[in-house]
Amino acid sequence: MNKTQIFLALCLVAGPANAQIIDPKRTAERKATDRANNRIDQSIDKGFDKVEEGIGSLFKKKNKKEKQGQEEVSESKEDTPKQTDSGAGKETAASKTAASALSYYSKFDFVPGEKVIAAEDFSNTNIGDFPVGWNTNSSAEVITLGDSPVKWLFMSKDGFFQPEFIKDMPENFTIEFDVFTRYRSSNILEYQFQIASSASPKKDLSEEYTSNYFQFKWLASNTSTSFYVVENGEVVNKNEGFSVKDFASEDVEHLEPVRVRISIWRQKSRLRIYANQNKIVDIPQAFDSKLKYNVFKFGGKYLNFSENENRDEFMVSDIRYAIGSADTRSKLITAGKLITRGILFNTNSDVIQPSSYGVLKDIAGVLAENPTVKIKIVGHTDSDGENQANLILSQKRAAAVKSMLSGEFKIDPSRMLTDGKGENEPSDSNDTPTGKANNRRVEFTKL
Repeated sequence: MNKTQIFLALCLVAGPANAQIIDPKRTAERKATDRANNRIDQSIDKGFDKVEEGIGSLFKKKNKKEKQGQEEVSESKEDTPKQTDSGAGKETAASKTAASALSYYSKFDFVPGEKVIAAEDFSNTNIGDFPVGWNTNSSAEVITLGDSPVKWLFMSKDGFFQPEFIKDMPENFTIEFDVFTRYRSSNILEYQFQIASSASPKKDLSEEYTSNYFQFKWLASNTSTSFYVVENGEVVNKNEGFSVKDFASEDVEHLEPVRVRISIWRQKSRLRIYANQNKIVDIPQAFDSKLKYNVFKFGGKYLNFSENENRDEFMVSDIRYAIGSADTRSKLITAGKLITRGILFNTNSDVIQPSSYGVLKDIAGVLAENPTVKIKIVGHTDSDGENQANLILSQKRAAAVKSMLSGEFKIDPSRMLTDGKGENEPSDSNDTPTGKANNRRVEFTKL
């Protein structure tokens, strides 16, 4: 078994990704260089030997908490429900499982945009191809890892990679994605993403330093992270070398890959960024209200020095772009109906994903402030799978939301009724990943 095969198997068990005016932080790079140079090839080979010895039992080693808190295939992927037994006992077990996982996200206040504009899971791209709707000045290909059906965009060379479906970003939007990195060489590696305002996105694709942009970057398998806010070619705000533990491998030899869920939230001039459940950036003045931000792109630097046999890994998947403000209080109390696509479930399951905590907390807060209001919770699915199975699943998911609001947030259960419509009332087409993401939703109606 070669090292590439070992990596693919290992990834399956990973948890649930200045013009010359800005110089990279020399101190951080010197530290990264020293650390890399001190790593010897023997330690890497030793790590691979350990992996080979345990390769047969890889799938038995998944941490129980990770299984509860992070689903390897997220809800934004195609949902193919299967019929399960109904009953209070099943719902209670699901609620307990979700509550345990959600406890890790108790400070997570991220609320995704109201309407999903794009959901990219690369399901329509063949393995080995570059995806339609993207642009690059480098090379990348869609891959899968081992037997997992989840597809990733593997960016193996220096350059920028731009999803062109994220454009004309309004004052309120969210972008979420999984990023998967594996530091296998002794090079300094730098990953980044940018949100920019450009008069010529195609021309500026290959440029790291333009006139107006926000840049976020981090070093491979390292906690050193930086951001820059640039307006009219000048840095107006920055923070260099702050620590984000989520980006670092827990393995001192860097044999373990790192998987992180990144959540980006713009509200007018304010920008918040989360790594998994942790808020890592909160900038009150990150965007110029006079500018139209129309470019989002990923970037990698120093990847070109990786050897084919020991390549550094930089991948993204499950990209979700949504617009609009949730405005929970106004929609639920004044208008009488709230529709959210931010309550996510494990695939084929009524177990609520931890990333839904911010949405649930927001809804619970409105209900707590209005103790006489009663609501009906209705679940919806996309059209994948059998109609009857989807109906049952949607009912169970609505019940799980009720249980979570009652158990975690102490909302009186007598104030909440539940129902499910399955795939029978779509709000969008079921022919695309984006349409399916919009159809998977939970409705709250004031009674």
